[in-house]
Amino acid sequence: MRKRIFSWLGKEFAELTGEAKPATTATEEARELFQRFNQELQSHGLSLDNTVRSRLWGRDRESRDQGSNERVKILSGKARSASSSYIAPTHFDSNAKVAIDLLAMRPSRSAAEKFLKEYDPPIVPLRYLTYDSVVVLSGVTAVLASLDEQLDNILPRIEDSLKNASSSWDRVAKVSFFLHRSQRLETLKELFSKRVTAKIPAMEYSFVEGYSSVGKLCEIEVTATLQ
Repeated sequence: MRKRIFSWLGKEFAELTGEAKPATTATEEARELFQRFNQELQSHGLSLDNTVRSRLWGRDRESRDQGSNERVKILSGKARSASSSYIAPTHFDSNAKVAIDLLAMRPSRSAAEKFLKEYDPPIVPLRYLTYDSVVVLSGVTAVLASLDEQLDNILPRIEDSLKNASSSWDRVAKVSFFLHRSQRLETLKELFSKRVTAKIPAMEYSFVEGYSSVGKLCEIEVTATLQ
């Protein structure tokens, strides 16, 4: 497990990343890894309830599905948060089936509570959360014929969620792109810049082999602040 404590957006964050201890099923692996994460957070006066984003990596589709289902059970109630999941066998250095990145936030006010916004109708991922002036969107993706068409679907939905949360592209602090390995990074950058003109301080790019459904070519995670 790797741990990083850092200041960002006027808050203190704890970032935990780790691969599970190999077990019989991905379900068992995810459960054990979240237990270790919770213990580590508690040593800093935090808990899974402070989670704002979790990103799950599966070695294959079955591992992604099992791990994601277990995450839904564990990160429920006050621990519910923005989420995403990917299939990426090259992400692993061990024989684990599941790896997780978790971001927790210490609010500046002890009385601060998360506001959770669901999709209508609700689906497994949360639409977004706001927590002490920070806005965190779950990964947004689509199944359409081309990357161009998918971005035409994804980016307006992100913009609508930001607007719904009283934020905007101009308030976005970071965009994380997860691009299918069949696609070119230069094409993604060009397509995005034609559609979003806001100056975003941080943009990061990763390559994956798959998503929750076949046919997706890109998933985008956004973190912003309130107006």
